Amino acid sequence: MKIRDIMTWNVITVSSDTPIMEARKIMDAHNIRRLPVVDRGKLVGLVTKDRILRASPSPATSLTVWEINYLLAKMTVREIMAKDVVTVSPDMSAEAAIALAQNKKVGSLVVVEDGRVVGIATTNDFFYKILNPVLGLGIPGTRIVISDGADPKKIPEIMALVQKHNLGLASMHSMPPIEGKERDLCLHLNASDVSQLIKDLQGKGLKVEIVER
Repeated sequence: MKIRDIMTWNVITVSSDTPIMEARKIMDAHNIRRLPVVDRGKLVGLVTKDRILRASPSPATSLTVWEINYLLAKMTVREIMAKDVVTVSPDMSAEAAIALAQNKKVGSLVVVEDGRVVGIATTNDFFYKILNPVLGLGIPGTRIVISDGADPKKIPEIMALVQKHNLGLASMHSMPPIEGKERDLCLHLNASDVSQLIKDLQGKGLKVEIVER
């Protein structure tokens, strides 16, 4: 999976001379928290709702409402935007992009192609479009975890039993061990009743647990 498969296309941008209150109105209207800042077609920064909030006067300020609004009306995105924006290409793998975001400790990646902003990928994109399908959130069926089932020698036997019971497989992944060296196998099956499969797996000496979703 590549970034182009999960990113938000047709991203909304603003110029650096946009008043910060106007930028906030745009965020509120589109229910977003970040706006790439583009001048003459070139990415120059990123403004977030958090940065706008931090730029606003404290509630304890002695300024009047009129004075506060006057100051905010004068401030532009250029004054508060982040300039060291982390960018990726749309053809970067999702795995590499997630690793980059974690390494840089950022919650979004601006997607640039041929010097032009073409999209943005956020933490929500990674969760909803990658993690949710892997975890089967919102997908009917039953998830089971087979202890030490990710052993390459056991997987063919497990899949043979899945096929025997004519069960469809929505997703499958191995779980890293919390203790020891064993890797568990997680299967998301497209049936609500998998009791016979579990019985057969247990008959093979495997420990099986249904995962609550």
